[in-house]
Amino acid sequence: MKQISNPVLGETLFHRIHRSGLNVYILPKKGYSKSYAVFATRYGSVDSKFIVPGEQEVTEVPDGIAHFLEHKLFEEEEGNVFEKFSRLGASANAFTSFNITAYLFYCTDYFYENLDILLNFVQNPYFTDESVQKEQGIIGQEIRMYEDDPHWRVYFNLLGALYHCHPVRKDIAGTIESISKINKDILYKCYNTFYNPSNMLLFIAGDVNPDEVWEHVEKCIKVCDRTKSGIKRIYPEEPEIINQPKVEQKLSVSIPLFQIGFKDNDIGYGGERLLRKDIVTRILLEMVLGKSTVLYQDLYEKGLINDTFESDFTAEIDYGFTILGGESSQPEKVQQYILEEIDRLRSRGLEKNEYERIKKVIYGRFIRQFNNIEGIANNFMANLFKDIDLLNYIDVFETITLDDVNERLVNHFKPENMALSVVRPY
Repeated sequence: MKQISNPVLGETLFHRIHRSGLNVYILPKKGYSKSYAVFATRYGSVDSKFIVPGEQEVTEVPDGIAHFLEHKLFEEEEGNVFEKFSRLGASANAFTSFNITAYLFYCTDYFYENLDILLNFVQNPYFTDESVQKEQGIIGQEIRMYEDDPHWRVYFNLLGALYHCHPVRKDIAGTIESISKINKDILYKCYNTFYNPSNMLLFIAGDVNPDEVWEHVEKCIKVCDRTKSGIKRIYPEEPEIINQPKVEQKLSVSIPLFQIGFKDNDIGYGGERLLRKDIVTRILLEMVLGKSTVLYQDLYEKGLINDTFESDFTAEIDYGFTILGGESSQPEKVQQYILEEIDRLRSRGLEKNEYERIKKVIYGRFIRQFNNIEGIANNFMANLFKDIDLLNYIDVFETITLDDVNERLVNHFKPENMALSVVRPY
């Protein structure tokens, strides 16, 4: 088993590839009472159009099917998997994002027994016509619930404003209409395509023994007969310009919710280059809109924002966007102030002293996350699917300069790439 050590972090990551193609990563955390495992596939809501390895024809499936699969895998012929975890004192869960479906658990005892449950149930799908029909009703209720969730709507309305046709603009769960087209044959086809171990990884963090983990991997992981690689994901050609500058909706809220987004057109790559862009953008966001900035304090004192205001950057291989927002009685005025501040900073450049201070803040934030085994495991997992090893974070971080951040300010925070989403009270 390969060992990757970072003396600055004081962490050693163990890595080995199973003969099935599954990548296994183990981050031992000596003395931690809790252990965590996540078994994930590089398959999310954006993967609705693809070519199966060995086939020539394009397969297009209904929106929401990755999320549907996540729900269905917990159901076995003899019952529900959650009950097995519960009997061993583990807390299990799963999530589907735009690019990933992940199954996970954490526990303080019986880690290896719980690990066997995780590895086995994800590899053994069980779908029937009756169970699929029942699940359509359950997920349909979930979709209706999110249609009335103002925080969910302000977010997806913004993505719809930023993107013309990329599937990131679509709700992860799909629509009532799209899930009605799902049947067991489609589920098995998507499962057999994307749940191949060579398209998956297992990440474990906690007080565990890497050799013992590997014994359980060897015992549980199947070697598939299916073609091991070469899934071709097909995404529509997305214009660089945004779809529309503003979108509004009225829902049951007491104060308007808003999100401002900047579409990132610098895409098409992963690895250290993507990690570098992510770090640079997060430094930039902290310098422009962090709680210590003059702009934030000014907006707060004027009552234009409150403690709900926050910002984040999503960096994926095929798309990316910055989002900032919260609650405000005057979202358009907040947008105006932000645009004016960006224009001012673009013309004069960012301050060196502030840059050095913010770099220390970002560095400390990265170091602290290693104390949270769930957070670090999920972060490692998501980045590994983008060919990023977070143990290289500090090496990349130290090469970043103020010029890099100023360049990103000019190229990313463009008014023409900006959209505003608002959810107002009835």
